[in-house]
Amino acid sequence: MKTTLYIKNMVCNRCKSTVERELNALGYEVESLELGKVVLSENSPFNNSELEKILIKHGFEIIKDETEVLIEDIKIAVIKKIEDQDNENISAFLQKKFDKSYSALSKLFSKTEGMTIEKYEITLKIEKVKELIQLGQDNFSEIAYSLDYHNSSHLAKQFKNETGISMTEFKNLQNWDRKSLDGIV
Repeated sequence: MKTTLYIKNMVCNRCKSTVERELNALGYEVESLELGKVVLSENSPFNNSELEKILIKHGFEIIKDETEVLIEDIKIAVIKKIEDQDNENISAFLQKKFDKSYSALSKLFSKTEGMTIEKYEITLKIEKVKELIQLGQDNFSEIAYSLDYHNSSHLAKQFKNETGISMTEFKNLQNWDRKSLDGIV
């Protein structure tokens, strides 16, 4: 029988390759791998405690509760939405993706994570802004446009509210303070 594992904090391609490398080293046959989810083939000898130890060493965790799985899926969906520069309204996007009312998803997320989905999305966007500023390829207006801000002054205000400094001040820093995506919330 195939084994499906839901893994917390697996939020980027580097996370996927780390998980896949560790699973292969333990002798598991990975049938499919996507952010937050791994399907092991029927031939994989499953040792839950050994696998959990290895995953925890890298900051991951096997999710066993359905609510936690849904919360992790919401986080991954919001991360992908930002990475794909999908400018659809967050409530419509999640409602369509999960075929559940946004109100129910939002209440569950807030109760579990202690912040709203909107606040989570803003925090992710600010981290993306920091990344784009560091890369130095786009000006502030282009960054604002790529992340679906109506104008750069709206982004500038939100950036300052979230970080306490302006985007220009951040750009001029020698030591950029960025959070990893799995460290948000």
